[in-house]
Amino acid sequence: MPSSFRPGIELHEPDEPEVQYDYVPIKERPEADRPRERLLLHGPSALSDAELVGLVFGSGTRLSGRSVSAVELGQALLQAYGSLARLARRDANQVAKSTKGVGPAKAAQLAAVFEIGRRVEAAPPEGRVQIRTPADVAAAYGPRLRDLNREVFVVLHLNMANVVTAEYTLTTGGLAASIVEPRQVFERAILESAASVVCLHNHPSGNPEPSKEDVAVTRQLCQAGTVLGIPVHDHIIIAGRGFTSLAERGLMGG
Repeated sequence: MPSSFRPGIELHEPDEPEVQYDYVPIKERPEADRPRERLLLHGPSALSDAELVGLVFGSGTRLSGRSVSAVELGQALLQAYGSLARLARRDANQVAKSTKGVGPAKAAQLAAVFEIGRRVEAAPPEGRVQIRTPADVAAAYGPRLRDLNREVFVVLHLNMANVVTAEYTLTTGGLAASIVEPRQVFERAILESAASVVCLHNHPSGNPEPSKEDVAVTRQLCQAGTVLGIPVHDHIIIAGRGFTSLAERGLMGG
């Protein structure tokens, strides 16, 4: 960080790591120390994580009668959570409450930027997702699910060429808390003339192993799909940057 950051003001609640700075307005720093100018001149890779967060915020705040810059707020958040990756997994409301000066507006801005990044990473070429292997599903949908702090169950509709024609979140909260019923899955699949479906959900714990509930729900869905003529090709668990295919594990039940 530039030498203008010096101890002086506490940004965190008592139970958070202490971060203290003395404020020097960005406009009063040398041009080489100004994040926006450096980004335009050298590109975003030239900026630190705290400076990137500060640019997202756009402006600082006042705490205890003193000014705190946007970059200092960014540094405070990174010290509190440890890294951008850990910060990206936090709920916006939690971020807003955890650090002085970062209210709902700034927390929402940050959450929006992280979500844009996930969607860009997951965006398929020309808007088409063709499923050939479980890895194709994980590559397309893993970035959207891996950082969520609660389980969501997603259903994909495929056509005869195994191209995804529809995707939607069926339940939120985990299979143990909210049971996935075959009627919920196949009612929409029938209406939209899906040739087959693929199911997936995330494990926020990072453990890729399927639970007993995961296996039971999968087998129930497979049985219903067989009767209706809309096969369930796979049920994939996204866990961090890894995944588990129940089809590859032979756990689809038939």
